Amino acid sequence: MTLGVLKEPAGEQRIALTPDVVKQLIAKQVNIFVESGAGESASLPDAVFAESGAKMVKREELLKSADVVLGIQPLPVAETSQLKAGAVLFGMYQPLVHADRMAEIAQGNTTLFSMDAVPRITRAQAMDVLSSQSTVSGYKAVLLAATHLPRFFPMLMTAAGTIAPARVLVIGAGVAGLQAIATAKRLGAIVEAFDTRPSVKEQVESLGGKFVEVAGAVEDKAAGGYAVEQSEEFKQRQSEELGKRIIAADVVITTALIPGRKAPVLITTDMVKQMKTGAVIVDLASAAGGNCELTREGEITSTHGVTILAASNLPATMPQDASRMYAKNMLNLLNLIIDKEGQLNLNFEDEIVKGSCITHAGAVVYPALNKA
Repeated sequence: MTLGVLKEPAGEQRIALTPDVVKQLIAKQVNIFVESGAGESASLPDAVFAESGAKMVKREELLKSADVVLGIQPLPVAETSQLKAGAVLFGMYQPLVHADRMAEIAQGNTTLFSMDAVPRITRAQAMDVLSSQSTVSGYKAVLLAATHLPRFFPMLMTAAGTIAPARVLVIGAGVAGLQAIATAKRLGAIVEAFDTRPSVKEQVESLGGKFVEVAGAVEDKAAGGYAVEQSEEFKQRQSEELGKRIIAADVVITTALIPGRKAPVLITTDMVKQMKTGAVIVDLASAAGGNCELTREGEITSTHGVTILAASNLPATMPQDASRMYAKNMLNLLNLIIDKEGQLNLNFEDEIVKGSCITHAGAVVYPALNKA
C-alpha cells in the first residue's frame, strides 16, 4: 500500500506526518510518498523525510498513485477527481458545516475520513486532533494577548512602584480554554473562567483559575465535551454575569463552539464599548462566526479602544509541534486500518473507524450528517 502526504495550501504551515511517524509506518511495510516541499514551513526539509525512508514526489504523481492520501486542510474540489480510483482521503473537513462538499466527494467514490469527526470517547483520545490542536490554540492565544496588551501580565514590584497584575477572563473551559487558563496563570495574571458545564469547575480551579458560576446551566455528557444549547432564561443570566466580568477584564479569550452551528455571540458591541481602553479580545471561535459581535474573520481590528483578534487557525502558527501532535493522532488512527502486511483493512465494526468515516462506496455514511 502507498500512503501519500500532501503539501498544505498557502497559510497552513503544518504537515500531516512527521519523519518519526514515517519511519514507524515504513516499518509496517507501507510505502510513503511525500510531496516535495511539504514540510518546509514546519522546519522539516525534504532531506529529513528522505532520510526517514519516504520518497519525495510531485503533487500530480502523489494524487494518482497513493492508495491513502493524508492532509490537514481539505483537498481542493478540482483535485479530488485526480485521486486514484477507490482512494482513501484523510483531513479536517468539518462535515457538518460543509454538507454539500461531502456529497461531492461521495459521488467521486472516494472514502473520506475527517479527523475532526473522530468520536470523543476514551479509546480515541490518542487520535483526537481537536484536542491536540486546541492545546496549541489555547497556549498561543495567551501569547498573542500578551503581545497586544499595553501592560504586563504579572504583578511587578519595582523601584518605580507596584504594577498590578492583568485580569484575564477565559470563556469556555474545554481543551483550548484550560490551556489558556494554565498559560495565563503561568504568566502571572489573575484568571477567571466561565463554562456552561459545571463539571469543569474542578479543572479550572486546579489550574489556579476562579470559576464563574451561573445557576441553571444544562449539561449533556453525551455531547462529546461540547457545550449544548441553553434556555433563554439562562442566556439572560449568563449575559448579565459575563458582562460584568468582561468589562472588568484586561484580556478576554473566547473558545465557545457548538458543533455544526454558528458560534454563540457572548460579547456584544455594548460590552466592548464599556471595556477598558487597551483591552484585548482573542476570539478562537472566529471561523464559526465568532463569540464577539465585532469579530472579523482573519483580521485584527481595533474598536472602541479594544483590540479584537480573530484567531481561527493558531496551530498553523506553531507548525512544528502542532504537526508532531497531529501526526501522532494520525498514526494512532491509521493503526486501526492498516493490517500486519501493510495493507488497508477498513473494519466498520470498529466504532472509531465507523464514527470518523464520512463517505464510502459512493455514499455519505456519517450518521450525524445524514440525521442533520
